[in-house]
Amino acid sequence: QVQLVESGGGLVQPGGSLRLSCAASGSIFNIYAMGWYRQAPGKQRELVATITSGGSTNYADSVKGRFTISRDNAKNTVYLQMNSLKPEDTAVYYCSFSTLYVGNYWGQGTQVTVSS
Repeated sequence: QVQLVESGGGLVQPGGSLRLSCAASGSIFNIYAMGWYRQAPGKQRELVATITSGGSTNYADSVKGRFTISRDNAKNTVYLQMNSLKPEDTAVYYCSFSTLYVGNYWGQGTQVTVSS
């Protein structure tokens, strides 16, 4: 069974940086997009950033200029570089792979806490 495994979350001070990674534990075919989403306590899950197989990216307005999404197609891995972190970035971050025929795969989530 294919699973998405996230890593890189943790506690960081405001203004700090973290890099999240998400890799598939098995083979996934026909991936057309990868993305990161987040869910803060008491709030709905929201889009953070997506990247297509061709490299086109999309960001939530709240993270533009601070976060960068990238992917390694050969490794079926997606990354999220997060700089200038703010307390409002605190959330559980989830990765997602969108495929043509199977639908979406989701990771288990990794906690990011921004606090002094």
